[in-house]
Amino acid sequence: MSVLKAAAIFGSFTMISRILGFIRDILMAAALGAGVVSDCFVVAFKLPNFFRRLFAEGAFSASFVPIFSVTLEKGGKKKALLFAEEAFACLAITLLVFVGIFELFTPALIFVLANGFTNDPEKFDLAVTLTRYTFPFILFVSLVSLLAGVLNSLGKFAETAAAPIILNLCLISALLYFANFMDTPAHTLAIAVSIAGFIQLLFLYRACHKAGYRIKIKLPRLTPRVKKLLLIMGPAALGAGVIQLNLLIDMIIASHLPDASMSYLYYADRLNQLPVGVIGVALGTVLLPYLSRSIANGDEAQVIKSQNQAIEMGLFFTIPAAVAFIVVPNDLIHVLLERSNFSAEAAFETSMTLAAYAAGIPAYVLAKVFVPGYFARGDTKTPLKFAVVALFVNVTLNLILMQYFAHVGLAMATAISAWINVFMLAGGLILKGHYQVEKAIIIRLSKYILCSIIMGAVVWYVQKQVHFLIEGGMAEQIFGLLILVVSGIGAYLVAIFITGTVKKDEIRALFSKR
Repeated sequence: MSVLKAAAIFGSFTMISRILGFIRDILMAAALGAGVVSDCFVVAFKLPNFFRRLFAEGAFSASFVPIFSVTLEKGGKKKALLFAEEAFACLAITLLVFVGIFELFTPALIFVLANGFTNDPEKFDLAVTLTRYTFPFILFVSLVSLLAGVLNSLGKFAETAAAPIILNLCLISALLYFANFMDTPAHTLAIAVSIAGFIQLLFLYRACHKAGYRIKIKLPRLTPRVKKLLLIMGPAALGAGVIQLNLLIDMIIASHLPDASMSYLYYADRLNQLPVGVIGVALGTVLLPYLSRSIANGDEAQVIKSQNQAIEMGLFFTIPAAVAFIVVPNDLIHVLLERSNFSAEAAFETSMTLAAYAAGIPAYVLAKVFVPGYFARGDTKTPLKFAVVALFVNVTLNLILMQYFAHVGLAMATAISAWINVFMLAGGLILKGHYQVEKAIIIRLSKYILCSIIMGAVVWYVQKQVHFLIEGGMAEQIFGLLILVVSGIGAYLVAIFITGTVKKDEIRALFSKR
């Protein structure tokens, strides 16, 4: 299976998850609105996800997948399974202790990470309660990440990509059927988050078992392979920590901005994460085991080829997505979120934040393509250095831009620092001889930009014609949005084929098994 075909499979399931995620967010926006309760739930939801990206998707995956892939390639199934069991035991006991400590000291955590909430005791207490409900999610989803690493290394990406669907289904069910069972719908949602994590763990454990990798529960031991894992994991944890620290700093600053600022950032980022999640996460997840095996076999040419294919695919989708979000953000947010407790003002503020985030969409995805080029070689220190630089840029710009643009300034700072990080990642690989910029990619990039501008102009014109639909009833709004989406996709594809940017034979060749 080719890299892009695997990415397409992963991305397809991720797309289903993102669609369900939008349904979840629409229900959340209607139930919670944009205010104190929604701000508290955003904090409670973000904190376990922060540690998930740090422990699971960040440091642990970056360290575990290359070692597991090489062990499987050279030592066979038995040794690879043994290593997975050793890593599972160490991760599980570490996370149990970690979750227990933070359940005890949740008030201190909220005091540090959402300090602005301390001015309102009721808001602070609500954030503490909701966070205690969501925190067990870290334990379950981190173990899910290990099992996903095993499946990805085996070339089984569908189950891993399908796991987040469970989270969205649980939260949608909580909002539809149990929203009024507790003090607020946010309480129900917080509990549903942890339940979803447990179900995800059962789902992927069964998938590993079916693939012939039954992970047995053992007492943790510091074996040579686990020591190697921890040694590589150290710099990766710092690098992932720096990246996540960016998000935490945004949250700390946003907690000092007026009520609902955090909600505007959350809902805008949810839409912004559609192309990042579907394309970026898919490419990054698929690339790491592919590059690890190619490097283990000494096939550097295949490594560079895989990266170039991933870059082409990433830019093909993300440049037009960024242009669309910048051209018509208000229409998207108006149709998707503006109803019930989510006001027109909230929709406008969220749409401006989305446009700012969107400027960095290609950068967010390219970073997920370049970082595996380091991790697959066991180099976790270089991305850490670049992440530290990006962190300082982000913090500095946050403090400057928030003075003029409030929460929108935070989104602008995130986009700018993302581009700086990508240029450093690409430059580092080029200097080390691990990546080559091909002339064909430069030409195609220029054509993608041209075609996206044409698409943007078409969407802008069509938006003026269907604005009366966007401002109408629910059915008219959906129809108007569909016209915008279809016209944008159609204009982009027509421009792509007219300019000869991509040919049908090339698309078939990229996704063929050969």
